[in-house]
Amino acid sequence: MKQMTENEMERNRRKVRVGVVVSDAMDKTVTVSVERQFSHPLYGKGMKRTKRYHAHDEKNEYRVGDTVRITETRPLSKTKHWRVIELIERPA
Repeated sequence: MKQMTENEMERNRRKVRVGVVVSDAMDKTVTVSVERQFSHPLYGKGMKRTKRYHAHDEKNEYRVGDTVRITETRPLSKTKHWRVIELIERPA
């Protein structure tokens, strides 16, 4: 088996995010809202920021409200650079 070089290992380290599906209206695409928490750089108060990502959903299996894990991938369209890799939780 071939050993991976340092450069190959760096390239295969893709970003992974956990978020909630907020829209499933498009075909094979879901919009995932990811929230991050951090402290303000000057004042130290805890802050929340959300960002929405378009993620590829090949089988149209994820619905609004699902908590999913997404990973970075090659560009699939103008705005879609993420892929859903697993369902974490589905609301009852």
